[in-house]
Amino acid sequence: MFYSLKSRLITVFILLFVLSFGAMSVVLFNESRSIIRSYIESSALEKMEEYGAYVDMVQMQIYDLASLVFNSETTKGWDRAVSDPDLPAGEKMLSHIKLSSFLTQATNSYTSVSRVTIYRENGLWISGDNQVITDPSFLDKQWYKDFKTLGKHWMSSHKDPVEERYNNSHSVISMLMPIGTFEPTHARTVMKVNVSSDYFLQPLNRIHLGQSGTIYLLDQEGEPLLSQSEYDLRAGRMPAVEQIRGDWRKQGVIYLENERGMTDIVVFKKLQRTNWMLVGFVSEEDLYSELFQLRRSIVAFASLLLVLSVLLAIWLSHSISKPLSRLVSAMRQVQRGDFSQAEMRLPPRSSLRNEVAFVTDTFRNMVRQLRQHIKNEFELKLLRQQAEYKALLMQINPHFLFNTLELMSSLAMQKRTDDTVKVIESLGKMMRFSLKMSDDLVPLEEELKYVKDYMSILQVRFGDRLHISLRQEGKLEHVTIIKFILQPLIENAVKYSFLHQAEACVDISVRRMEGRIHLRIADNGPGIAEDIRRQLLERSSSARMDDILTSRSRQIGLSNVMARCRLYYGDLFEIQIKASECGGTMIKLILPAQEEREHVQSIDRG
Repeated sequence: MFYSLKSRLITVFILLFVLSFGAMSVVLFNESRSIIRSYIESSALEKMEEYGAYVDMVQMQIYDLASLVFNSETTKGWDRAVSDPDLPAGEKMLSHIKLSSFLTQATNSYTSVSRVTIYRENGLWISGDNQVITDPSFLDKQWYKDFKTLGKHWMSSHKDPVEERYNNSHSVISMLMPIGTFEPTHARTVMKVNVSSDYFLQPLNRIHLGQSGTIYLLDQEGEPLLSQSEYDLRAGRMPAVEQIRGDWRKQGVIYLENERGMTDIVVFKKLQRTNWMLVGFVSEEDLYSELFQLRRSIVAFASLLLVLSVLLAIWLSHSISKPLSRLVSAMRQVQRGDFSQAEMRLPPRSSLRNEVAFVTDTFRNMVRQLRQHIKNEFELKLLRQQAEYKALLMQINPHFLFNTLELMSSLAMQKRTDDTVKVIESLGKMMRFSLKMSDDLVPLEEELKYVKDYMSILQVRFGDRLHISLRQEGKLEHVTIIKFILQPLIENAVKYSFLHQAEACVDISVRRMEGRIHLRIADNGPGIAEDIRRQLLERSSSARMDDILTSRSRQIGLSNVMARCRLYYGDLFEIQIKASECGGTMIKLILPAQEEREHVQSIDRG
């Protein structure tokens, strides 16, 4: 009975609560005999000194960057360009882009600066990364008005629209400086240097005064520079800030009585460069109260007990929850078809013989059997695909051979010996190429030689009535394609061009462009009907091999080529069928520029 999960949970939690109350009593007894004092004033000032040096370093980088932009010949040249009303708009745009590139380089040289933006009083602003925008909305912003009228050079933490264009949602602190003059009221151009507020806030958050005391970074007017939402001058802190502003000391400590009648300790330090102030507020109650320290100890100890309770609960349910979670994860992988990941995510075989272990082993065996079944189906499909491809390839050769033999017979009967010899030589070269049935892929140059031999036979057959040309463009060396895809299309183009006219024009072009091979055959035949064109395109995307192999239609050559291209290249193959410039039909095959076999799926790699 004790080995049941329910009994073990009850026993463990009873022991846990007994131990908790006993340990808590010991802690309360020990804590009641001592008083903890911490966070003396000298340590707070030392931390402020370190942070003040850090702020001075950041300000120095900001001033250095601002001085670099202010005195740069690029900035001066841009100011002259935009001030010249006779300068063409194109040259002004070039000057804008040059300034933007300079701002990008300057910003990248200073790690603390996130962005520099130049604002012109005509509504134009320029930032890094080629940002040239005309948007006069900034003219109505308060920071711009304060700078122009009051000469306020620093802007506290805020959201910058330029930063948000780059998905930077962080607040920034900005330093403003006029360009071309030292007087803000006379400036036509204002430079705005942004530094992420986190650059100041993160190191400041690491400085603590007690548990609730906080240090704030204020400007010379006593306004907060960072987005510290808990800062509020109305919460009795205005007198302290006013007293610090009037204090001649650079750093020190003052004591004030708060609204609860308790004493607040205010630690301050003034920064030399900009008269900013570091002011820390902490109550005496927070620093010296035994009660608060005792409460924190209790909370910490209670949290530790909670963690121990959770760990014990996890340990108790480990034998059930973890294997089930891994089993569910493996099932998700099976849903996605990733059987390897599914087997990896299954829990290892366990010596425990319970229901969860039995379900896990059963699922593991099912995954292995299913994986083997899919593998067998894939191999059968691959063999069937290879057989279909070879059958389509065999369908091309007899069709071409019969036509050529008829031509040779006709030439022999006409006693055209030279033409007969020429045809036999061309046919011999073509047959030698055709006998390489084991090669699915051939160099494009060899395929074009095969086409040229075929064009030679056609030229003998039709003489001056046939105008056929072949153009090659681009780098075609080392490119491979599947064989016998141009000759059937050329044969069809010649055939249909002679149906209703005495002369035929066939234009062939092979072009490499943007990593793809474009094979184009255009004729001056009667064209192709829209319904037939649509049927061919549909057949190209969802062709059934049995229908093509048994087809007796007059588009058998084109269907065969489309089927072989689709079978070999898959979705990488594209075909276009439309009217040519001569009124006939234009067929374009677009294939990947394959130089290595792994770019496409292969039917037969030998």
